[in-house]
Order: sequence, then C-alpha cells, then structure tokens
Amino acid sequence: MTRDWPRRARVGAGTGVAALLVVGLWEGYKAVGDPDGTELLGVRLLPRTDDAAMPHVWQVLTRLTDPDATAGLPVWRVVLDACLFTLGVTTVGFAAGTVIGLLLAVAMQRLRIVERGLLPYVVLSQTVPLVALAPVIAGWGGRLSVGPYPWQPWMSVSVIAAYLAFFPVAVGMLRGLQSPPAAGVELMRSYAAGWWRTLVKLRLPAAVPYLFPALRLAGAAAVVGAVVGEISTGTRGGIGRLLLEYSRQATSDPAKVYAAMLGAAALGLVVTVVVNLLEIPLTRHRSATGQG
Repeated sequence: MTRDWPRRARVGAGTGVAALLVVGLWEGYKAVGDPDGTELLGVRLLPRTDDAAMPHVWQVLTRLTDPDATAGLPVWRVVLDACLFTLGVTTVGFAAGTVIGLLLAVAMQRLRIVERGLLPYVVLSQTVPLVALAPVIAGWGGRLSVGPYPWQPWMSVSVIAAYLAFFPVAVGMLRGLQSPPAAGVELMRSYAAGWWRTLVKLRLPAAVPYLFPALRLAGAAAVVGAVVGEISTGTRGGIGRLLLEYSRQATSDPAKVYAAMLGAAALGLVVTVVVNLLEIPLTRHRSATGQG
C-alpha cells in the first residue's frame, strides 16, 4: 500500500490541475469568445458567452450560498440533500449491478456455451436508449411489490443504475477470470484442484487488477443511470429531478443550473473515491502476499 501512495497523490494532484484547467478554459473562452457563439461557415461550433449561457465560475459558487426560493434553504443545502438521495439510490443500483455482473462473469467463465450464448446479448443490452427503457421499467415496477412492501419509484431508478453498472463488471471480470496462464491452470489440475478451488485460489486473485477498473466504470455508469432515471421517471428528491427543475429557471437564473451540475459532478467523484478506498485493502493484501 505504501508504494501506491505516491501514485494516488499524483492522481489527486492531476485531478486538481484538471479542475483548474477547466476553470481557466471556461473563463478564458468567456473573455474572448463571441457573445452570440463562435461560428464557422454558418455553423455554430462553440456556445454563446453571455451570462445567460455561460455565467462566471464565481457567480455559480456565489449562487450556492443564496437561498432557494422554493425550499427556503441555501442552494448548496438543497443540492446536497438531492445528491445524498441520489447517492443512496446509486449505491443500491451499483451493488446490485456488481453482484449480477460478477455472477454472469463466473457463469460465462465456467461454461463456454454460456459465454457464447450470453455475451452478445450482454453487449447488445447496452445499446438500448435509457430514455426509452426508463418508462418501461417504471411501468413494470408499478405492478410489483417486494414482499408486503409496494414498489417505490426510487427502486425503478436503482434498477436503471444496475442496468448500466453490471456491464463493465461482467466484461472486466470475465477478462480477469480468463487471464491466468495455461501453465497456472494446468498446475492446479496437477494438484487435483476442482473448478471451485481453481476459481478461489487462482482465477479470483488474478482478476483483481481487472475488477477495480471495471468497478470505477460501473460506479460512473450507475451515477449516470440514476440521474437519467430520475429525470425519465419523474422521481422526486434526487439530483436528476433537481437538474430538471432548475433547468426551467435557466433563462432567469442560469447560475442555479450550473450549481446543480456541480453537485452531480461531485456525486460522481464521491463514488469514484469510494471505489478507490475499497481497492486499498485488496492492494495491501496482494502486496503482503507478493502478488501483482
């Protein structure tokens, strides 16, 4: 783990530099760009730079401290509450998608016929537009119940998040489970190790370097699925719905919309950080055992 801290520090510094670069590009283009948008051959290539389309960064940050007319709370508090709601929904979807992806990966590694028959449909599933899928899931959910409890709207959003999250986990984990060299597999067979023992002792440890990049992608996908799902299904309380409500005020209060966008971006960063923290114990274990 100690060896990984310099790398993690560089990643954190790089994230900070990237954020400053984005702010610099935003303010730089706003300073020199055309208020009506930059056009080439009659086609607008870059957005308008007036305050209605591109408010200053300081205006967005200042708007976070102003009160929200509807809720009566500071905007930052409204955005934070919405992000916490979406984070909970995302966590459920991310966990469900991870479990489904892991089970699919193990099944496809175990039986080649399952991989050949199922993998094309796993890939094909990601081509269905969420905007079309979300109302269908919400409609199905309205006819379901979890035991004695009726189906809640947030559950449909979690299903959408899981739908996007399972794919990178399934594909990444499958690649990891198939990564051990043939010599290693033959060595396990020479010790009369069955499929399960080979999976636990050889394939799962070998799949760890493939798993966490897949989990990072799955976390980001789950956030996107939750936000889009909230917008598409009309689920209240989350950052997706808040973005939709604030976008209706974009003409008179554009900084408020970008404040909600900052919340959504921060939510994605939080999920990424959590996945990175989950990686530390396994990295420590692999270093202690001399793996990786």
